[in-house]
Amino acid sequence: MEAFYYLVFGALAAVVAGVELSKSNKDRINTSSAFNSFKNNYLVIYSLMMAGDWLQGPYVYYLYSTYGFGKGEIGQLFIAGFGSSMLFGTIVGSLADKQGRKRACITYCITYILSCITKHSSQYNVLMLGRILGGIATSLLFSAFESWLVAEHNKRGFEQQWLSVTFSKAIFLGNGVVAILAGLLGNTLVDAMALGPVAPFDAASCFLTIGMFVILFTWTENYGDPSESKDLFTQFRGAAVAITSDEKIALLGAIQSLFEGSMYTFVFLWTPALSPNDEDIPHGFIFATFMLSSMLGSSLASRLMARQTPRVESYMQIVFAISASSLLLPIVTSFLVAPSKVKGGSISFAGCIQLLGFCAFEACVGLFWPSIMKMRSQYIPEEARSTIMNFFRIPLNIFVCIVLYNVDAFPMTVMFGMCSIFLFVACLLQRRLMGIADKPKTEDWVALKERDTEAEPLNL
Repeated sequence: MEAFYYLVFGALAAVVAGVELSKSNKDRINTSSAFNSFKNNYLVIYSLMMAGDWLQGPYVYYLYSTYGFGKGEIGQLFIAGFGSSMLFGTIVGSLADKQGRKRACITYCITYILSCITKHSSQYNVLMLGRILGGIATSLLFSAFESWLVAEHNKRGFEQQWLSVTFSKAIFLGNGVVAILAGLLGNTLVDAMALGPVAPFDAASCFLTIGMFVILFTWTENYGDPSESKDLFTQFRGAAVAITSDEKIALLGAIQSLFEGSMYTFVFLWTPALSPNDEDIPHGFIFATFMLSSMLGSSLASRLMARQTPRVESYMQIVFAISASSLLLPIVTSFLVAPSKVKGGSISFAGCIQLLGFCAFEACVGLFWPSIMKMRSQYIPEEARSTIMNFFRIPLNIFVCIVLYNVDAFPMTVMFGMCSIFLFVACLLQRRLMGIADKPKTEDWVALKERDTEAEPLNL
């Protein structure tokens, strides 16, 4: 079965190379040298930020286990991270809009570095503090950087379509190339150099520090609504009104929460799904294969977004349908393939089928990220972009916390079935979004903001 892993990886690598090398002028967007310089600066910083994040992921659980904590205690630490992102995410997002997105990105670096430092302690309370800091950092990673990029892109007068170039390249590099290299570096530090499971966190701190100084000396500041009178509660009300007053924003938030909730659940489920009888599977190699699949998706997204048709609202319906079908495979194989009762050994035939389906899902993830970024840049008002984006993450974090708390309460097939249903619902919502994409808003952000109501929801 070892040849199977190499065959899948090699086939994916060949397809990714083929897609990239076969791009014609129709698949590329002609841009200016000024934009290319701006884009490359952002890609370098984004890659450094993602390196700091990817280095930690594979070793968090392992580090906690080496400190002697059981599954229940580790589960509580993970819940603390997602809970922190849910509770503090909207606050830091609003502060990013008010105090500046550049400052928020620097705060991300400092917060995540402090989180990495806590990993040197085996004290549960210190590790819990690290998880809380990590949750705050995650909220900033997935809101402040994109908000800065969109605002700076528009401020410099670049064409709107050029944003899709930066989005697709950022995902291709940050969620593909960098993820694979980070996995290899982490493996080298922990296994080959025998520096222990805390070494990847130290390496992450180094990348984050370098990125922070590049931001300090190369980025300019930008803001959401610069009004001096707004407070956090008013910002929250303003974001809520923006979501409820524009169906497109509400649909976008629901779609994002459904897909990301399924994605994070998949992260916890793929290992036991592929090794239900403790089969010996190469976790690092499979992770690299998933990241290669994600690179394929982002490469396809760059092709699709470079053309006028199909529109992103249109092809994302197909992406959600494929992702829903791919996560049904564990359920289908449980009925069609007799389960093995032999402990250990190599991956089963059912596991091979599921692995192919999971690669298809990861390719959908690669398509999802740049596409959702483009839709957010079109529909979310600039004045409260970070606040609204973190509002979208509230239901996501609630869902993931519930899943983590009840991970042993439901059979794996039920969990995958739930994710598949969520993705199918996302497909239906995306179809609705496609139907109203060109429909003008009944009231734009400025009109809502200036409207004199009792609650003054947008008196920012």
